[in-house]
Amino acid sequence: MTDTPSEPAPPFSRIKVRVGALVFCGDEVALIRRDRPGSTHYTPPGGNVEDGEDFRQALRRELTEELDLDVDRANGGDLLWVVDQRVSRPGPTPPPRKLHLVYRLHITPEVRAGLAERELDELPDGSHEIGVIEWIDYRKAAELPVFPPVGPALAALEDPRATVADAALEAVTDENYTWV
Repeated sequence: MTDTPSEPAPPFSRIKVRVGALVFCGDEVALIRRDRPGSTHYTPPGGNVEDGEDFRQALRRELTEELDLDVDRANGGDLLWVVDQRVSRPGPTPPPRKLHLVYRLHITPEVRAGLAERELDELPDGSHEIGVIEWIDYRKAAELPVFPPVGPALAALEDPRATVADAALEAVTDENYTWV
C-alpha cells in the first residue's frame, strides 16, 4: 500500500474566529495603525481565539496584550458587529474563512492615560511588527482603511453608545475587498 499525498485544503474550508474591540474614550476610539511597505491600515485591538478559549477570555487576553487594558476597568462589552470574511490572500496556505466578532467598551480618561501607545505583533520569524495605537474621533473612521471594514458603520453611529439594530455587517469577499 502506498501513501497518497494529501490534497491541499480548499480555500475557506477552515474557520477562524477573531475577537476585537472598539474601545471608546468619549468620542475617540482606539485603533492600531499598521504601516507596511506600500500600505497603511488600521485594526481594532484584538486577535484570533485560541483552541478551547471562550470568546470573552480571548478578548480579555488580547486587550491585555495589545493595549495593556484590564477589561474590569472598562464598561460595556456588548457584541456590536459580526463580519464574515472570505478573502483570498497571498501565501502558500489556503485562506481561512474568518468570523470577526467586534465588541464595544468604554473607558475613562484616567484608564486611557495608563494604556499602551504601541503594540508589538510577533511575526513567524520571531521579529515584531510595531503597531501604533491611535485615538481617532469615531466619526472619521469611514475615511480610514480599517480592517475588518467597520469604518463606515462606526462613523454612522449617532454616538458611541448608540444601539445597533443589526449586528451583521456585509460579508467581506473577493468581490468587495482586495487583500492589503
